[in-house]
Amino acid sequence: MKSGDSTTINVQESGPISKGKGPVLAAPLPRPGGWKKGAAIFDFVLRLGAVVAALAAAATMGTSDQTLPFFTQFFQFQASYDDLPTFQFFVVAMAIVAGYLVLSLPFSIVCIVRPHAVGPRLLLLVLDTVVLTLDTAAGAAAAAIVYLAHNGNPNTNWLAICQQFGDFCQKVSGAVVASFASVVVLVTLVVVSAIALRRV
Repeated sequence: MKSGDSTTINVQESGPISKGKGPVLAAPLPRPGGWKKGAAIFDFVLRLGAVVAALAAAATMGTSDQTLPFFTQFFQFQASYDDLPTFQFFVVAMAIVAGYLVLSLPFSIVCIVRPHAVGPRLLLLVLDTVVLTLDTAAGAAAAAIVYLAHNGNPNTNWLAICQQFGDFCQKVSGAVVASFASVVVLVTLVVVSAIALRRV
């Protein structure tokens, strides 16, 4: 290249640059799982219903008592829940279930305030399962005795007593129905907690 030659450099012009505008940032997306708060509220309402059912079962069985006069006022037949250990176990078990459900309400409120908290929900899941087992055992045992009271058992010479003690049998039958209602609610609580934990 000689000193007299000129060199031409072509520079491609860029397009117009927008001034005064920063990069566009996307708005932060809301945290997924908003449905968990609704599930926690549903959990709280179910616990209130289970408390009512368990208390109704314990109170109904605990007040089941009927006395039949026979011949004279001094010779009487009486049927009471404390005549049978199964019914005594039922009353104690349902009282424990109701007490637990009342004590679990603050933890359910914590799950409403902090729907993404894992610890309280996991604790409720474990304890609900244990209490569900106790509730089911008490209801099933009492249901077997109520069936014998209504139908008897000819093979073992167990007579049906509900023909004579109608009011007593109605009360214990209602208590058993209330206990199984609480069982259904507890099963629902366990399922709701398991689903909420599964999608953490």
